Amino acid sequence: MSKQSAVERAALAASEFGDAADAVDAAAATVLGVNRTDLRILGTVVSGPLTAGQVAAAVHLSPAAATTAIQRLVSRGYLTREADPEDRRRAVVALTGSARELVERIYGPVGEEGVAALHRWTAAELELIADFLERGRALQLAHADRIRALGHRSDP
Repeated sequence: MSKQSAVERAALAASEFGDAADAVDAAAATVLGVNRTDLRILGTVVSGPLTAGQVAAAVHLSPAAATTAIQRLVSRGYLTREADPEDRRRAVVALTGSARELVERIYGPVGEEGVAALHRWTAAELELIADFLERGRALQLAHADRIRALGHRSDP
């Protein structure tokens, strides 16, 4: 296979991998009965309690928009919202036990099968895969910032 063919195959595979991950998230959002922004909030909070401000920053929402989304998720029974024990002026949000169980039922098998698949490769191959994914993530996030900045332009 030529280098150009290999580049094209890898680029296509990366694009299709992104599309497949998006399909999983779309299915998860449907099962949870939430929109994609709310799903991103759940994904952010799954690692542990965060302040509402931390949630807003993590998902690139204004504090007001994050508060609205958090309230939607609280009313659906997916999040708890309580005063921060260290600073009562701030709110801390966390997944409810039932939400954590449902998220685990949705995403747990994906993670387990993904980790099992990674065991097929050598440590050196995994280093290369990790490097590709880390660089690709950085590239995608940089372009997300660039694209968001386009929305702040005043000219068409």
